[in-house]
Amino acid sequence: MPTTKTLDTDPQATGATMTSRTAPTRTINVGGTPFAYREFGPRTGVPLVLLHHYTAVLDDWDPRVIDGIAAKRHVIAFDNRGVGGTGGSVPHTIDEMAADAVAFIRALGYEQVDLLGFSLGGGIAQVIALDHPKLVRRAILAGTGPRGGGGIEKMPLIAAKAYTKAALTRRDPRHFLFFNRNPNGKRAATEYMARLKERTEDRVKGISMQARIIQLKAIREAGLGTPHDLSKITQPVFVANGDNDVMVASSYSEELARRIPNAKLAIYPDSGHGGVFQHHDKFVPAVLEFLEAA
Repeated sequence: MPTTKTLDTDPQATGATMTSRTAPTRTINVGGTPFAYREFGPRTGVPLVLLHHYTAVLDDWDPRVIDGIAAKRHVIAFDNRGVGGTGGSVPHTIDEMAADAVAFIRALGYEQVDLLGFSLGGGIAQVIALDHPKLVRRAILAGTGPRGGGGIEKMPLIAAKAYTKAALTRRDPRHFLFFNRNPNGKRAATEYMARLKERTEDRVKGISMQARIIQLKAIREAGLGTPHDLSKITQPVFVANGDNDVMVASSYSEELARRIPNAKLAIYPDSGHGGVFQHHDKFVPAVLEFLEAA
C-alpha cells in the first residue's frame, strides 16, 4: 500500500521540484471517500487535471507527458473511485465517474480547471464539459471518441484478445492495445513501458479484476448510448490521436473535432491508441501552446 498523507509544507514553497518520480501521493476526503492524488509543477494559474484510461492508476501516466507539461503548468493526477489508491467502488457509468471527478476538483477548492482526458478519461472529460461548463476552461481529448459513436462497444472483445496475446507473450496488454505491431510501434511500446517503471517508491496498487470488468461495462454502455450534443461544448478543445487506433478508431477522434465547434485536431503518424505517448515530443509542446493561447 502507498504512503498517503497530506503534507503540512507545500514542496513548491520550499523550492523542491516535484516530478513524476518524486511527487508524494496525497489523499483528500471526497464525500467520505479518500481520493489519492499527486501534484506536479508550479502552483500557479489554472491547474490541468488528468483523467486516465481503462485499468489505469496514478503510476500509469507517461512521465514524459507529466514532466513535460509540469515544466510550465500546475498538473494534478488522481485515481478514480475504486482504483489504485482511492477507496470506494468503481462507478458503473461514465456519468458517475465524471461526477466523482467534479467532486474531487471541488474538494481541492478549484472553481475552474483545464482537463486532459485520455481514452476513458476523454469520455469523462466530455461529460464534465457538458454538465459543468463553468468549471472547464479548456479541454484536451486524447485517444477517445464520442458517446454513441459506434465501435466503442466492441472494446471488451478487443481487450480480451489483447490480454490473451499478453498472457502468451508475457507482456503488458498495452503493447498490443496502444502501439502498432511494426518496428516503430514495438520500439515505442518498449520505451513507454520502461518509462512507467521509473518511479520506484510510493507507488499505488494496480486495478483489480472486478474493477476492470465494471469499467469495461461502463465503456460499452457509453458506446451504445444516446450521442451527446457536442455542439454545446463551446470551450476550446484539442483533440489528439494516432492514425491507427485499434481501441477507439482514429475516425472517431476526427468526428469529435468536427462536432465540437471550437476544436483543433492532431493525428500523429504511424501510431495507435498511445500515439500521444509515442509522440510525446510533439504532443507536449502542442498541449502547452494550446493551454497558453489567449
